[in-house]
Amino acid sequence: MSEHKGYSPSFKRPAEILRMRRKRARSDTAVSSGRTGCTGQSSSSPMYVRPFSPGPLFTAQNHSGVGTKRRNPFANIENTHSPKKKLIIFNNASGNTEIADSSGIMRTTKHHGDDNSTRREYQGDRALGFKLAEAEKQEHLQVSTQRSVTLFEDDSLFEEEEEDVKSPLLKSPQAIVQTDIPPVCNQYPADWSLKTRVLFTSPLSLSWAEHLKAQEEAQGISQHCRAQFNPVPHSPQDPRSCSELRCAFQQNLVYWQHPSLPWLSLFPRINAERSFSGKSIPWAQDAALQQSLMREWSISLSSLYTLLKSRLCPYFYLCSYQFTVLFRAAGLGSSSITALISPTTRGLREAMKAEGIEFSLPLLEEQRKSKDPQNLTISREDEHKEQEEVCSELNEAANYLTADGEEHDVYNRDEDGSFSWLKEMGVQDKIKKPDSHIIQLQKEGSSVSLDHKPESVICVEGPHTFTLINFFINWKGVVASSGSQAGLPPTLLAPSAFRGATMHTLKGRSVNVRSQMGSSYQNMSSLEITGPVLPSSLLAITTLLQPAQKGNFSAALCTHTPTAVLNINIIKQQVSEGSEELSSCGLHPASIQQLQQPSSLGKTALTHITMSNYSYTWKN
Repeated sequence: MSEHKGYSPSFKRPAEILRMRRKRARSDTAVSSGRTGCTGQSSSSPMYVRPFSPGPLFTAQNHSGVGTKRRNPFANIENTHSPKKKLIIFNNASGNTEIADSSGIMRTTKHHGDDNSTRREYQGDRALGFKLAEAEKQEHLQVSTQRSVTLFEDDSLFEEEEEDVKSPLLKSPQAIVQTDIPPVCNQYPADWSLKTRVLFTSPLSLSWAEHLKAQEEAQGISQHCRAQFNPVPHSPQDPRSCSELRCAFQQNLVYWQHPSLPWLSLFPRINAERSFSGKSIPWAQDAALQQSLMREWSISLSSLYTLLKSRLCPYFYLCSYQFTVLFRAAGLGSSSITALISPTTRGLREAMKAEGIEFSLPLLEEQRKSKDPQNLTISREDEHKEQEEVCSELNEAANYLTADGEEHDVYNRDEDGSFSWLKEMGVQDKIKKPDSHIIQLQKEGSSVSLDHKPESVICVEGPHTFTLINFFINWKGVVASSGSQAGLPPTLLAPSAFRGATMHTLKGRSVNVRSQMGSSYQNMSSLEITGPVLPSSLLAITTLLQPAQKGNFSAALCTHTPTAVLNINIIKQQVSEGSEELSSCGLHPASIQQLQQPSSLGKTALTHITMSNYSYTWKN
């Protein structure tokens, strides 16, 4: 701007002017507080602050003002630059229309003496404010390290905005609208992941769920063992005196586990060395005791699979020190028995291949389908070839010699890409040949990169699940060979009784707390449930809380992270079996219907469930 004719040498940069304006605004506020003290009005009102004030203060009550004019630092800016004019339309107090452009020129349809002159002067300053905002934006683009300040328009003034607010709750309404809105439904999707802790909160008391009477506890356990589901009142007046509700709650806390060691917590098993350290593990150095534990564990695993095949058990979990397996009966997600294993390693996958167990990688297949939607069916042979081709791209720099000395082109995709001309030139011996073990490691790089990741989840279906059971019984890698879990068989968890299992109940504790709701505090009641919370237990407990808490409660869920990927959808076609074929599995019919629905959570798990006015919202 300094190159324009008539430019004032006293012109200051917009950033300096903003600092001067903030300083003068504070001084003007202090002066105006003394002048307006007799009127009883607050000096902090924005009416008495002039961000661009070459003239008197402007108020809604006194248009003439009593302020003293000061020099306008932008007085000579009109002589230097004439940007594109921007029209601004204002309505004055008398109903007349005033139009001002960015140069400060004012046009009024009617004139009303001093009042209009004051308004024209003030609107000129408003137009000047627009110009200052444009100059400031240009300065911010040129100097990235300079502090950015935004001016926004109010009804009568331009005020300065503070620094950028990072919190989404304090941003503009448009930014809040763009955030994800939780879905609202009469039921939430089934979550196949295992929960370590669930915290329920409600404005109504949850103390009815603890300190059960001996008779109520016995009745609940009996109902669980006999798979009886007594009706619960839809709206009990006093849940604490409703024995049906309390018995049903005890019934839904029961689960079955093998092995059972009272002094050890056998769930979770992955990354649980800290919970085993310092505890007595007599089987660590006793081979006979380890064989006895594995023998009993094999019997329990075989019994569970038999129940699963007969549809007397809907599902069960096998929790090892390095992976978790979910076995589901036919009719829950597929027309045949399925097993999901996560996370896996290359050693486990190679061992399963050696035993003839066929499996698929659902997440990798989904990625391939998204890249090539036309090729929807990929055979396992094509999949193996694709893996070899990916690994071979790292080794196409040169050909190497075999043990017989003959030239061997590894993949020979393109004749033009071969290096046979090196032999004709007699320099093939000068090319450094890669070592065989390096080539093998590079070929296996893509498969090893999946280890211990959610994408490594594998799915086994149909009769191969029986082969998988025998594989786990005979494979030594299913038990840790060293560490605090050495010699300890994997944990088996199921909602139904099986051979060698021990009955356990989830632990519940109710506490009254005060929760902050806005600017006030509200009395809330909480119920904490700890232990391996199975999917059917979570569904049944929330079903009981719905009538007991009058349709208003929320739940915070702590997921065992390696099991979150078990929510992937493996349904290739809609299952036609109804819940009647699973009526003897020991679950409530409503829970069976919900577990039969296709999973919509993907690789994630539920973290919050909220019921408000009998409608669910959830987050994952």
